[in-house]
Amino acid sequence: MNPPSKIRLGVNVDHCATVRQARFRENTLDHGNEVEPDPVAFALLCEEAGADGITMHLREDRRHVQDSDIRRAHEQIKTRLNFEMGCSDEIVAFALDLRPYSVCLVPESRAEVTTEGGLDVVGQKSRIADVVAAMSERGIITSLFIDPDPAQIEAAAEIKTPWIELHTGAYANAYFGEGRSAELQILSDGAAHAHQLGLVVNAGHGINYANIKEIITIPHLYELNIGHTIVSRSLFVGVQKAVQEMKAFLM
Repeated sequence: MNPPSKIRLGVNVDHCATVRQARFRENTLDHGNEVEPDPVAFALLCEEAGADGITMHLREDRRHVQDSDIRRAHEQIKTRLNFEMGCSDEIVAFALDLRPYSVCLVPESRAEVTTEGGLDVVGQKSRIADVVAAMSERGIITSLFIDPDPAQIEAAAEIKTPWIELHTGAYANAYFGEGRSAELQILSDGAAHAHQLGLVVNAGHGINYANIKEIITIPHLYELNIGHTIVSRSLFVGVQKAVQEMKAFLM
């Protein structure tokens, strides 16, 4: 396996599962026989190509990744499973039983196609603090998916989460517009502030093969979690090349 990159690459395989569910949503199996594509098989190929970790999000409505996908990935991958999750009692209990390497707490809305916007740590501090404490007791690293807002970053530090993941969606959406430089500066300032508070800084959402060149200028980045663009690129060049091309930016 390739050595870790300067900035680690976590590959989110949710949208591989999205393709499967488009055809096999009513199927009782999540893999095997004619059921394809298997997101766990995709994850293993990403690892072979040099991914430093695998991210999977088990949503309450199970729109893409299924419970058994998570359990199979946890058993089979050789790197690290980063389990994205909402804060519902059901999903928290699942994570505590699974004991992945890390969890990333994210907001969930049934109307969204993918996670949009950061977690409101300020407004839900008590609940989120309880989840962070429960994960910590099980030896699970917790990250909070938050906007690069000073108040949210400070709230994350106050509840003693070790990691945060800065939501890069506003920058990605502004990439071809006038607000691009301003959004990149907001992310850079947020990362510097978080680092000063002792937080490990990850980032994700909307990162692709074009904007990655600026994303990596954000200071203090430990890991980027990237999914949709790698799944998309894989359709044209294969999984191995898609992962290796992205990883090359991070070396």
